[in-house]
Amino acid sequence: MTGHTSPEGFVASGWEPVRDAFAQNFAEGRDVGAGVAIYHRGELKVDLRGGWFDAAQSRPYDHNTLQLVFSTTKGVTAIAVGMCVDRGLLSYDEKVSTYWPEFAAAGKGDITVAQLLSHQAGLYSVDGPITVDDALDWGTITARLAAQAPLFTPGSTHGYHALTYGWLAGELVRRVDLQHRSLGTFVAQEITGPLGAEFWVGLPEQHEARVSPMIAAAPPEDPVILKMMMDLMGPGTNAFRALYLEGAFFPQPHQQSPFNTRAVHAAEIPAANGIGTAAALAKIYAATLQPIDGVQLLSGATRERARRTVTPAGEADACLVLPSTFGMGFMTTGFMSPYLGDGCYGHPGAGGSVAFAAPEDEIAFAYVMNQMDNNLANDPRTVNLCAAVRSIIG
Repeated sequence: MTGHTSPEGFVASGWEPVRDAFAQNFAEGRDVGAGVAIYHRGELKVDLRGGWFDAAQSRPYDHNTLQLVFSTTKGVTAIAVGMCVDRGLLSYDEKVSTYWPEFAAAGKGDITVAQLLSHQAGLYSVDGPITVDDALDWGTITARLAAQAPLFTPGSTHGYHALTYGWLAGELVRRVDLQHRSLGTFVAQEITGPLGAEFWVGLPEQHEARVSPMIAAAPPEDPVILKMMMDLMGPGTNAFRALYLEGAFFPQPHQQSPFNTRAVHAAEIPAANGIGTAAALAKIYAATLQPIDGVQLLSGATRERARRTVTPAGEADACLVLPSTFGMGFMTTGFMSPYLGDGCYGHPGAGGSVAFAAPEDEIAFAYVMNQMDNNLANDPRTVNLCAAVRSIIG
């Protein structure tokens, strides 16, 4: 792989096709720096890193590198919610306002936890102007969401709550947790700490220098494709409102993306600013399937409920336009999230990252990267890696 450091790390005997697919992604120029990790039947089979820490190729992308994973964060938040369900603190079928009374304002009193987690609550953005500073202040953003009216009739359709999902689900966890911990603290103390997994929602400052910056995708050269993207996701669309929170998180000319700043890394955005490693994400998902190092995160009953698709089959997403499929906070197997096939649960992130579990195949998979792609779904890098996994397990 000329111009790139070779993939390094662990590959169990028989899993070499994953290493080959990972190397091929670099050889084709699709990756700058990336990591992939896989557990099978509770055992680590793959943990690879490769490429470069940044576009300047200042240093290798190695086992000390941390990566922001955008919406792949949502799956970890969904696991935290599921743990609260397992502990009897929360019910998917109860009204959100039972746990968060202020949420009942402006006609939202009957919205259920299940509707909120499956993007059916109509709260994909906020009403009125908002700044990044407003969004990074937990009390400000959650109070605004609690006070506003839904942007579509709850339960009538679903529309991707790209950023707001995390504050809504995270506030639910904070309200019901016996210690009223923030979502990031809950994750650190109940998930990643016990597992020894390097993943944070709200990154401690001592790890900041380890974070590989996101590299934006070049705009499509084909004007037809560019116009189509603008029609789907440009200013004024539901997608723009959801993905950039009314433009607050939209990268400004000649400035770095807000998601490459310390302020965003330090805050808690449980839908979009998780930072960690592929190995950590794969281990977290493995622990939803069975005990890993003595830690099991979800019961079988909660896992089965959480991975069941509740959005109507084929229904177009009111924000993403294309059909999307959701369970209890997880993006389930569907057009935008093929994973390894039916029955998987997890979440992809903007630009290409993904983490998921495949219970029938006893697989937990994670891929993280710094080079973003323009695709909305079916990133060719993860398609290649998943095809390699399928070739191994049958």
